[in-house]
Amino acid sequence: MYRHLKSFKLGFFILLIANILSACATAPEKQFQDPYEKTNRQIYAFNQGVDKIVLKPAGQVYAAITPDIVQEGVGNFFDNLSYPNTVVNQFLQGKVGEGFAGIGRLGLNTTLGIGGIFDVASGFGLKADREDFGQTLSAWGAGTGPYIVVPVFGGFTFRDSVGQVAALPLLPQNWVGNGQNLVIGLAVGGAVETSASLLEARKLVTGDKYLFTRDAYLQRRQFLIADGVQNEEDPFLDDEPSRDNE
Repeated sequence: MYRHLKSFKLGFFILLIANILSACATAPEKQFQDPYEKTNRQIYAFNQGVDKIVLKPAGQVYAAITPDIVQEGVGNFFDNLSYPNTVVNQFLQGKVGEGFAGIGRLGLNTTLGIGGIFDVASGFGLKADREDFGQTLSAWGAGTGPYIVVPVFGGFTFRDSVGQVAALPLLPQNWVGNGQNLVIGLAVGGAVETSASLLEARKLVTGDKYLFTRDAYLQRRQFLIADGVQNEEDPFLDDEPSRDNE
C-alpha cells in the first residue's frame, strides 16, 4: 500500500511540475539557457576537481586492469538496470509498440542475458532505446527551465533534473528492503564505469570547457527529445560567455 501511495504522489508531483514548466513553453527556449552561469561555473569547477582527483583516476585504473569484454558486460549490466525507466517513459509518451518491445528487451536481457550482462535482445531485433522523464515532460509540453549544475552529478536543465528525481523509484536496487549498501555500491560502480567510458571523450573537450560541456549536453538532449530528428535552428549554438566571466 505504501508503495502505491508513493507512486500516486510521484505521478501527482510530475504532473504539477509539468504544468508549471508548460507555462514557460510558450516563450522562446533561449530565455531558459543559463541564467545562473556565474554560480554554475563555480560548481562546475568544483566538479572538475572531484573528477581530476577521484573519478578520472578510478576510471583509468578500472580501464587498465579490466578486460574489454568484462567492461562491455559491466556496461550492459548498468544499461539494463536503468531500462525500466525507458520502458515506463515509452508508455507515458504514447509509444505503446516501443513500450512492449522494451518489456521484451528487458525480459530477455535480464533472464537469458544473465542480469543484463549479455545483450541477447539485440540479436532478436529488440534494439536499445533511451527515454526518460525529462523527455516525457517535454512531450507533455513542459519547457526546459534554467540550466543548472549540481555538485558531483553535473549539469541538467531544470526539466531534466525533475526527471532524474522522478526516475529514482524505478531503479531496481531501490526495490530491495534495507538495500542501502546495495544502492551505494551500485552507485559507486556505475560512477567508475561511466568515468572509464568517458576517458576518450574527455580529450575532445577544448576551449572554454564549461561552455563546451554545457552545449554538448543541451544539444544531445535536444537530439534525444526529437527522437534523432535534427533541428536546423539550434538555440544553443551561438552562445557567448557572459561578461561576468571574462
